[in-house]
Amino acid sequence: MTIQECYAAMGSDYEEVLGRLRSPRIIQKFILKFLDDGSYRQLEESLAAENYPEAFRAAHTIKGVCQNLNLSRLGASSAALADALRSGQWNDAAAPLVAQVREDYQITAAAIRAFREANPG
Repeated sequence: MTIQECYAAMGSDYEEVLGRLRSPRIIQKFILKFLDDGSYRQLEESLAAENYPEAFRAAHTIKGVCQNLNLSRLGASSAALADALRSGQWNDAAAPLVAQVREDYQITAAAIRAFREANPG
């Protein structure tokens, strides 16, 4: 799997991130680090504990990372969730957004894992 195929599998535009970061090597370096970022785990733990201010911070961090790497699908859903949690309170709009972030994260992480397995070392 190439980095371009990885981006396609994530529903993202590789050419756009290449225009911003200008180096395939840098893109690959940071896309592989995405899996080590603890923000998604923090989001899930905060939601389970009903700690909505912390869940907001985690969703907002995910959104920022996604913007930097042009992970548009996960970026859009995490931005919507961050907006819903911005007040630090749970609201009815957040539940379907949590489900969408979970789905988008799984798609993103699976594509990155497939890229990593196809490009060891």
